[in-house]
Amino acid sequence: MKIYILDAFHPAGIELAKQHAEVIYWPDPAISNWPEEADGVMVRMTPITGEQILRTKNLKVICKQGVGFETIDVATAHKMGIPVCRTPGINSEAVAEMALALSLDVARRTSRFDRMLRRGEKIIRPQHLGIEMHGKTIGIVGMGNIGRNVAKKWIGAFDAKILALDPNAPPDRWADIPHHRCSSLNELLPQVDLLSLHIPMRESNRHIIGAKEIALMKPNAILINVSRGGLIDEAALFTSLKNGHLFGAGLDVFEVEPPPPDYPLLSLENVVATPHAAGGTEETQERSALQVAQQVIDVLAGKPPTNQVI
Repeated sequence: MKIYILDAFHPAGIELAKQHAEVIYWPDPAISNWPEEADGVMVRMTPITGEQILRTKNLKVICKQGVGFETIDVATAHKMGIPVCRTPGINSEAVAEMALALSLDVARRTSRFDRMLRRGEKIIRPQHLGIEMHGKTIGIVGMGNIGRNVAKKWIGAFDAKILALDPNAPPDRWADIPHHRCSSLNELLPQVDLLSLHIPMRESNRHIIGAKEIALMKPNAILINVSRGGLIDEAALFTSLKNGHLFGAGLDVFEVEPPPPDYPLLSLENVVATPHAAGGTEETQERSALQVAQQVIDVLAGKPPTNQVI
């Protein structure tokens, strides 16, 4: 059996795969041969196209680290009878922590001050006042594992009021978390001091936050996205931030990744940006790499796939 690992993985996952199969792993250029040779594939961010899947000869499983699977042509894989699996929930703590970190960074302008100090600029502190988050209203779009962890952190650390929106969540979701369930963005957006996005990237969600939605938000509200870049109309966000509507934004994801250095949003002092690194903790990477490897190993051993994308 051959397992091809198309991206950088934590060594623990690579070593586990090596115990059960021949492993070809990034950055070995031989990974480009995976469609013709792979029995199993471990992947993080590298796109897997329908054309590649149609060329496969022995492929029995594709397993992606993380929750999102929009980089994989799942429909073609299904037609070929190849299960596509993922690792839901395993990075929920790390991503929730990043959402909170970006929120506080924007609110208290820590990155801005850091940049100014490093540039040797004169800092007149009253001209760069931050916002306190204690007792504020936090809007959470997406009531899954990550959204749940984010809500608990805001309540526990800041006694925040939580407004939640998720049309697909059952009515009793978060029964143990104090919150108000909103029925629409039109209801939620005008009330929030901070909006945190935690939903998958589907075509129905593309630019779910656009110019109209941003205009509904308070002028000093904060927007946080640690999910997928396509959820936000980034041109509209740039215009709003440039014109002083919204206090700032914290973005771990972009429509084009990585964004080029001259990307307009990166020119704004009230934007804090990270390179799709929300799940990037030692603990999460080790756990998820091991889970990806184990799920591939299990399928190759004839066991049914787990965490399969339906």
